[in-house]
Amino acid sequence: MARRLPSQPPILPGFSYIHVLGSGGFADVFLYEQNMPRRQVAVKVMLAEVVNDQVRQMFQAEANLMAQLSAHPSILTVYQASVSSDGRPYLVMEMCSSSLSQRYRAERLPVAEVMRIAIKIGSAIETAHMAGVLHRDIKPSNILMTAYGHPVLSDFGIAATLSESDSQQAIGMSIPWSAPEVLMDETAGTIASEVWAFAATVYSLLAGRSPFEVPGESNTSVDLISRINRAKAQPIARPDVPASLERALTRAMSKSTKNRPASILELVRELQSVETEIGVAQTPVEVAMDDWALATVADLEDRTRVRGVAGAAAPVAPGRRRRRVAAVADNYDAVGTLIKGNSDNRNTAGDRGQGNRTVGHRSQGHRSLGQRGSTRAPVGKRMQLLAWILVACSVLVIALGATATLVLIRSSSDDIPVVSDIASSMSGETVTFTWDDPGLADADAYQIELDGDTQSVQSTPEFVADGSAGDYMCMTVRVSRDGRLGEPSNPKCVDIPG
Repeated sequence: MARRLPSQPPILPGFSYIHVLGSGGFADVFLYEQNMPRRQVAVKVMLAEVVNDQVRQMFQAEANLMAQLSAHPSILTVYQASVSSDGRPYLVMEMCSSSLSQRYRAERLPVAEVMRIAIKIGSAIETAHMAGVLHRDIKPSNILMTAYGHPVLSDFGIAATLSESDSQQAIGMSIPWSAPEVLMDETAGTIASEVWAFAATVYSLLAGRSPFEVPGESNTSVDLISRINRAKAQPIARPDVPASLERALTRAMSKSTKNRPASILELVRELQSVETEIGVAQTPVEVAMDDWALATVADLEDRTRVRGVAGAAAPVAPGRRRRRVAAVADNYDAVGTLIKGNSDNRNTAGDRGQGNRTVGHRSQGHRSLGQRGSTRAPVGKRMQLLAWILVACSVLVIALGATATLVLIRSSSDDIPVVSDIASSMSGETVTFTWDDPGLADADAYQIELDGDTQSVQSTPEFVADGSAGDYMCMTVRVSRDGRLGEPSNPKCVDIPG
């Protein structure tokens, strides 16, 4: 398939450019060496043709989101975010290896290793859910490895807050690991769809293929979507995989969301049980605690369980309003599939555990305040009543604002033109797709999707794809305007003769 050339690497003060790591639909990733402290880093740079004020705000939101979450030992660390001299926003990230995304296809990974990776990554996803954030692109290529063999979750480029996920378009997806309700545009993402994607990812690491691939048969996007909607995954077919593990993954990939585990944490607990069954030590669950959870229950295991389930139903607790983060419409597959190299030394799990214990001390401080307040009951009751009134007013204002924003987003999407009547011509195994200009403005661009994957963002109404004999490819085009995507064109499908 045709791929665009990478953009020119920006000149960044304090960094020396080395080479290109990869390209995505909306950004390029480059290898740089940071001068002080001296280390190799991956730098993700937005493409100039998609940058506008709204995209800059979205990119900044992603940087803030990653900075907040990357304190977790299993989430990729972001060191720095800024704008280059030519106006392109960029992120400076930890350098990791993408070896896992090749290994699971080429060799059979031990069950114990897969369980360790899955529990650590599941802990990262659960922590993001507690912060009110959906990842929305969980797949094997977004699991990177540090130089010390620790798995980290990358690519929150299309992440969305839980409260925003229902109102946003499904602007990026990886079909083999996407839940049926996401593929059918019933939702842009939920905790239930994240459970499905996480289970499909674990299945892939065990089976060496995605759950609905059939070896030796056609596995086009259309084939995969049809099988996913039937929700009958192929057996893993490994004698060393316990039946209990296969049952847990099958249940998590149920077509009905009600039949799936209520949270990632619930599925992680089942994976820990599998570790006990195969005779290895349980991998610890690394889920951050906060004062809300610690004040609610007493036992540590109950704290984790109650906080996780509560987060699934109500990620934002009254009086603890989370920051709303806009999502960048990009798969950034280059980060997940092409980054290789050494990583910076990360904080150890022990250090992070000490950080969690300090929360417990803060919780005790809250309890002592409550005891002091109990000596002045009348004032305390009046203050409590006033606090509840303020909370109720805040909730009402937020709800009205969210409703108005949703109406504005839906109404403003109607002004984006839609591409129609895509034509194709073939020369050997090369297919050229063309279409008429539907009325683009100066700053508009076309987003090209081939078999469900974003290939290019461009201003010309032509796209060239290189295939192979027997390939069946389908292309759709969307118009990008001010950071928003219009409706997709009708797909144009081409069958290359064998």
